[in-house]
Amino acid sequence: MTAVPEPAACAGYAIEETLRAAGAVRIAGVDEVGRGAWAGPVTVCAAVADFGAPPVLERPRRPVRLTDSKLLSAAHREAFAELLPGWLRAHAIGEASAAEIDELGMTGALRLAAVRALEALPQRPDAIILDGKHDFLGSPWRVRTEIKADQRSVSVAAASVLAKVHRDRRMAELPDCDAYGFAESAGYPSPRHQAALEEFGPTGHHRLTWSYLDDLPRWRHLRRHRDPRAGEGQLSLM
Repeated sequence: MTAVPEPAACAGYAIEETLRAAGAVRIAGVDEVGRGAWAGPVTVCAAVADFGAPPVLERPRRPVRLTDSKLLSAAHREAFAELLPGWLRAHAIGEASAAEIDELGMTGALRLAAVRALEALPQRPDAIILDGKHDFLGSPWRVRTEIKADQRSVSVAAASVLAKVHRDRRMAELPDCDAYGFAESAGYPSPRHQAALEEFGPTGHHRLTWSYLDDLPRWRHLRRHRDPRAGEGQLSLM
């Protein structure tokens, strides 16, 4: 008999409950997608759950429960993305463009996108759960960083799914999608994406401070560099 794989771990409320016990009422899970891509924005979702049982996808073999978007199939992500907006208390998306990533660096761009998402919520959260160990938000936000929060926290798992689906759809709608294969790669390196870059060069959606341009002799002159002497955000064509 063929062994049936174990289902992916589903997210719970343990982190949220700790924050609620410390006095937080509105808790936002925050997650990002697009950090390592060569093209497109970095996208952040802030999601506020209501502490109820999260949506479950009923499937013939076994139910599919909410978890990190990377552990879900594309079809399951899309299905959750249809259910989550109506179930969450609130959610919002924020983005930083490729040009803003070049100007600010990734940490600055992540903060910009996250603040845009958080400020778009109907009410300011009392506490924020960030996936990982690095607090890219900082003051004045009350931040709790947690490793693998996208697998452990309902709020962060929901943000993970919504950010991923939103960005994938956005990349698939770009005018250059067909030539560069953005519908499949979402702006990350892939054979089709790399071949298009070698032939056509970067588009207005590409990050020009990324080192992939060093490997493209015809387009290497377009590489932009952040000048450490001029401070964060200053660029030059060195």
